[in-house]
Amino acid sequence: MTIRKEDITGIVLAGGRGSRMGGVDKGLQNHQGVPLALHALLRLQPQVGEAMINANRNLGAYESMGVPVWPDAQSDFPGPLAGVLVGLERCETPFLVTVPCDTPNFPLDLVERLADALQAEGADIAMAATRENGELMVQPVFCLLKADLLESLVKYLHSGQRKIDRWTAQHRVATVAFDDASAFDNANTPEELQRLQR
Repeated sequence: MTIRKEDITGIVLAGGRGSRMGGVDKGLQNHQGVPLALHALLRLQPQVGEAMINANRNLGAYESMGVPVWPDAQSDFPGPLAGVLVGLERCETPFLVTVPCDTPNFPLDLVERLADALQAEGADIAMAATRENGELMVQPVFCLLKADLLESLVKYLHSGQRKIDRWTAQHRVATVAFDDASAFDNANTPEELQRLQR
């Protein structure tokens, strides 16, 4: 039984501080005439049933992208897990998939391949990975998870922990290797953004 697209909600994580980008709102940085977060959203929407954005500032600019926008519930949970938590709390489908706002060219079959692996391996979480110099590098923010992991994540964050890999390690994770590592090139700094433009 395959996971239907309609059963997956996608969330674009744009709630970070953008510290390596000089504190600017990364998701709103211009890439080929369009904000980075909108690139991510437009790439994600055909792959999922519903979509939303996690952002903590400039909410009006994100709302103009046409999907619900949810800020982090707790101001003291920095990092991507805060966005994952928002997604799990707001998700009305059995599955949630997360993508970061700063990776405009992620694979068009990302969600489908993650869903297939999750089903095939009976996993709770499926995560993208790329091969770099023969090593498998996990991309934990490209992640499909069962919506019923909410309680586990709430407990983990309330215990004061924040590291994404330590939380996912508590669950059964399927790893999906994507051949084209450049599809996961992201813009953390102004220089990386300029490189993407080319």
